[in-house]
Amino acid sequence: MWSIPPRMASRTMWYTSTRGMAPRVNFEGALFSGYAPDGGLYMPEELPRLDKETLRHWSTLSYRSLVKELCALFVGLELIPRHDLNGLIDQAFSRFRHRDVVHLCKLKNGLNILELWHGVTYAFKDLSLSCTAQFLQYFLEKKKKHVTIVVGTSGDTGSAAIESVQGSKNVDIIVLLPKGHCSKIQELQMTTVVKENVHVFGVEGNSDELDEPIKAVFADVAFVQRHNLMSLNSINWSRVLVQMAHHFFAYFQCTPSLDMHLLPTVEVVVPTGAGGNLAAGCIAQKMGLPISLVVAVNRNDIIHRTVQKGDFSLCEVVRKTLASAMDIQVPYNMERIFWLLAGSDSQTTRALMEQFERTQSLHLPKDLHSKLSEAVTSESVSDEAITQTMGRCWEENQYLLCPHSATAVSYHYQQTDSGQPSIPRCCLAPASAVKFPEAVQAAGLTPETPAEILALEHKETRCTPMRRGDDWTQMLRDTIEALSLRWKGCVENTAE
Repeated sequence: MWSIPPRMASRTMWYTSTRGMAPRVNFEGALFSGYAPDGGLYMPEELPRLDKETLRHWSTLSYRSLVKELCALFVGLELIPRHDLNGLIDQAFSRFRHRDVVHLCKLKNGLNILELWHGVTYAFKDLSLSCTAQFLQYFLEKKKKHVTIVVGTSGDTGSAAIESVQGSKNVDIIVLLPKGHCSKIQELQMTTVVKENVHVFGVEGNSDELDEPIKAVFADVAFVQRHNLMSLNSINWSRVLVQMAHHFFAYFQCTPSLDMHLLPTVEVVVPTGAGGNLAAGCIAQKMGLPISLVVAVNRNDIIHRTVQKGDFSLCEVVRKTLASAMDIQVPYNMERIFWLLAGSDSQTTRALMEQFERTQSLHLPKDLHSKLSEAVTSESVSDEAITQTMGRCWEENQYLLCPHSATAVSYHYQQTDSGQPSIPRCCLAPASAVKFPEAVQAAGLTPETPAEILALEHKETRCTPMRRGDDWTQMLRDTIEALSLRWKGCVENTAE
């Protein structure tokens, strides 16, 4: 099997903060940090440029092998030797229901859907989180260390993070879920994992509100270091890294041929909330992958407004939509995209993000907005368009879409209905319709629910309430301190 030349994979890959005020770190440092100490996000100091020959070789690889090649480039073989890295990724994907891990579905009228949801929790986050958890445990076991992971979720991240580390002896996980703001199945996938290292809180607030106590805890650097805290939200570099494989695989599956002098372009339509999948696509573009990116959002349209008008500012409220995992006001990963398109200019990025944090409003400089518009186009999709798209896709293909996937397919239908000739297009499908029976019914369709999902209804649940009026930050700190004490006690008992 062809792989990256050893000189490219053997160099140490360094990561720098988008805000430029923190020391550079290697992959292990970026993995365990989440946010950089200056509030920025980690990005590779330099991106490898892939030539045509490399892309032709990669086009023959399976999804699993693509993940291995990308991780070899960005992890560095001095940290995880190639044999170990391959084993970790094979282990990460061992519980996926599809033998190819992801699957391209070719439907009528040029509709290509890349199913990213064949993991344990039926969502794309299983892909990146299962790999990230393997990397974490590899480093923790080598150093005999323990971490506490703190995750805020709008729906899918929490259950995928829990599944990736449940039962691990070196990891405790605390998940804050927005009570009443995720689907019933999403909630049950979190609250029914009754393992000693899993701690779920049901917050009386939306996903942006529950991020506040998490940010407050992580702002206390001494506390974070003392208790070995980390986040697995979509800001974690390791997650973005694995998500780059979606774009490469989509391109290779949908391109007609790589034998031409000029490589053909494929349009990849990305449904997004916090922007991790979009950031991954922008990085793949910069590495030389000839994709044209379209971002699809629901009525919470900050990314759409940013692409169309340069208006990166908060709305007064998060609107509740059928595509609930995308009901997000602050797409944190846009900071990575701004930095990338500003030519790695951390001074500009820092000034922009500090202004946004101060005023919750930002108008992008003209040149940055122009670069963003060149790299990405966008669409905001209403609930009505989501249900219409779900209905049409079923009628034409007997294929059930989840509401998030429907935002991407809605764009595809707009383009094909206009009659304009277009390049090959691939819609990323982040979740299975089985997780969203309420949305399927709203589209006038009949949900298909697998036995393992139905069984969740009858399982024991465990969830601690965080009510309005409670001090959420203090509750979080108390839980973290108790877990640290317990780990310390375990270590001392083992030593005896």
